[in-house]
Amino acid sequence: MRTLQKFLGLFVVIVLVAGSATGAFAQGEKRLAFVIGNAAYPSGELATPANDAGLIAQTLQAAGFDVVGARDVDQESLRGAYRDFLAKVSAAGPDAVVFVYLAGHGVQFEGDNYFLPVDAKIANPADVPIQAVRVSDLTRPLAALPTKVNIVVLDAARPNDFPQSSQPLAGGLALVDPDPNMLIAFNAAPGTAAPEGKGPYGAYAQALAEMMRDGGLPLDDLFDRTRLRVNEVTEGAEVPWDASKITAPFVFFDRAADAPPPKVSEAQSQADRTREIRDFDAHDAYVAALDRDTLRGYEDFLVAYPRDAMAKRVRAIIAARREAITWRQTWMRDTPEAYWSYLDRYPHGPHAWDARRQLEHLEAALEPPPSFTVIAYDVPPPPPEEIVYVDRPVLYFDDPDYDFEPPPPIAVVFLPPPPPEFIVLAPPAPPAGIFVLPEPVFVPMARWINPPHDIVPPPNNIIFNNIHNTTVINNTVINENNQAGQGLTTGQKLTAGAVGLGAAALATKVALPPLLQKRAALQQGKQPGLVTPLSKTLATEHALPGANGKTLPLINGKSLPLVNGKTLPLVNGKTLPLVNGKPAVADTHLKTFGKQGEIVTGQGDQKGKDKIRKLPFANGLPVANGQTAEDKHGKNIPKVLSDQNGGKPKKFTHKDLAAGGTVSPDGQGAGLDNDRGRKLRKLAGTGGGSTGGDVNVQHTFKAGKPNAQVLSSQDRPQFHAQPKPQFHAQPRLQVQTQERHLPQQQPGKKPVCGHPGEPTCKR
Repeated sequence: MRTLQKFLGLFVVIVLVAGSATGAFAQGEKRLAFVIGNAAYPSGELATPANDAGLIAQTLQAAGFDVVGARDVDQESLRGAYRDFLAKVSAAGPDAVVFVYLAGHGVQFEGDNYFLPVDAKIANPADVPIQAVRVSDLTRPLAALPTKVNIVVLDAARPNDFPQSSQPLAGGLALVDPDPNMLIAFNAAPGTAAPEGKGPYGAYAQALAEMMRDGGLPLDDLFDRTRLRVNEVTEGAEVPWDASKITAPFVFFDRAADAPPPKVSEAQSQADRTREIRDFDAHDAYVAALDRDTLRGYEDFLVAYPRDAMAKRVRAIIAARREAITWRQTWMRDTPEAYWSYLDRYPHGPHAWDARRQLEHLEAALEPPPSFTVIAYDVPPPPPEEIVYVDRPVLYFDDPDYDFEPPPPIAVVFLPPPPPEFIVLAPPAPPAGIFVLPEPVFVPMARWINPPHDIVPPPNNIIFNNIHNTTVINNTVINENNQAGQGLTTGQKLTAGAVGLGAAALATKVALPPLLQKRAALQQGKQPGLVTPLSKTLATEHALPGANGKTLPLINGKSLPLVNGKTLPLVNGKTLPLVNGKPAVADTHLKTFGKQGEIVTGQGDQKGKDKIRKLPFANGLPVANGQTAEDKHGKNIPKVLSDQNGGKPKKFTHKDLAAGGTVSPDGQGAGLDNDRGRKLRKLAGTGGGSTGGDVNVQHTFKAGKPNAQVLSSQDRPQFHAQPKPQFHAQPRLQVQTQERHLPQQQPGKKPVCGHPGEPTCKR
């Protein structure tokens, strides 16, 4: 009996453990990525960062990452978007894998690296901490979260064009030490700057994407191969760098069981990495040292081949690495003795002015005293032949002053050739909206390359599910439900950041961070005519209302009305009324306009001035025969206007108009000024009421003013012959008066009058 109890207890434990393991397996690994590509800097547009960010983001999508990304972001947007991303990472749990990629301008200042937003203005070195985003402010909170793997890539070591200063900044990026479970990678070695590519993609981004797409590559091997490929395609001008403290196994893609064997076996790769540098010939010794990328490996090459053509290039690499290590240890100690020790080794080194600025903060002497305690560095002092390479702020490995020999081709035993379809990539289409990353043409992956099966698929999984079928990705077929034929989850809808795009087309794009989605929507509403282009498939079926399928320009977020398929012209942001289906003409100040009405020109008077009559309208038709409406000053006026001209008009007020009677040209009636100071004449009415007569309201219109035109007698409408409009089919005009607040008169000052919203001037 006791044995049976033990057996049952053991069975229950096994079931519980298996259930727990199954639940953990079912949960899977969540992959999250944050990608930024800044190119539109005020000092000059960079050619590749936005495209590079789009390429990396697309590759991460294929590998199962839930990617948010943007281009050309300012500091506030970058900080806010990253803060939201960290909240997303925190909610993902302890098995999350995080990838952060920043492409653009980077700079180091006093031991810290900074990434420049597009609104950064660097006039002197002291502006860097204020205008830029410190990279450690991004990595430290990420390292504090319980994630599985954190990968941070700075594709930002580029030449800058900051104003020349007597206290220059060190070039490139500063050597850093990654946090646990983190890998940090630079596109160029610490203290060096990579040449700016001409596009469409930078050498580093394209090489990194190539290696990420290869199945089964561990992180260390992946970044080692990236370094070799970049050095190969740039002919030695760029040497990437990385440092890792990741212990958990990780691959971007799995390699299927039926995949062909790799050209370089794992056993052969390990043997090459443990083999002494001197045991290679000079050609392979250089590649082996570059593959290891350690100070000892480069020094071993110089010991074995001091007079080889690559010796000068290797010496420059050593010089930059030794100086970067020396400065890193100096900055970590942060004492006067440490900064004096650095200046003793590198009196004109890249960080000489950083050391002096720190000494000022510590209120110490700027130059080393005759005697002090020299700190012990992990690297020996530089030999004299190295000083020439670090005796100025920045080092370029393609500097013609040093006459570097280009490196030899890399043998297959170290680096297989790139896939033929990935050697030259087509440029991406222009971005579809504000902040949106470019969308590269997707290159299909080999059939034996698959995303890992134990990960949580990203929400918009069209790329993730179709890495071998680019027809769905590059030429998305959208049906009437806005769903792709393959890979698109049901129920996906449009977002504010992709107006007019189908859900499938949206799924192939990198999602904007929520903060930037809101800002993009706001900016699209503020800029007239700025709308996200429609996809070709939806253009004819879901075109915005307009002429011949074209979108209308926007005013205050609303589209303009159409006349004969064309939008009305604007004056001071308002549309003109119509006469016979054509825009009426008025002066630039719109003085002749009321809330409703048309404007027609009459015959010239004795002084050669054109006379314009204001014809009120209701519901788009001339008002006549007893219909009334308010004018723009809120006064009731008759709505039938006679075409009777003759003699100099008398003066009368809107009060006289409201009193009733017909206005005729015989000169009778009181002469009064109206509230706009214009001369009008009022004669006894015959209609017996305020709505029964004819009113001739005449305004002078000076010839030669902007936009002034005179309609000919043929074009001028004849309203006397028009029948009485039928209003029973249209609702009566509803005029809503607006409350006006008159300015308070200040004691001792002459009252202001005669302008809109102000009292009538009295004479």
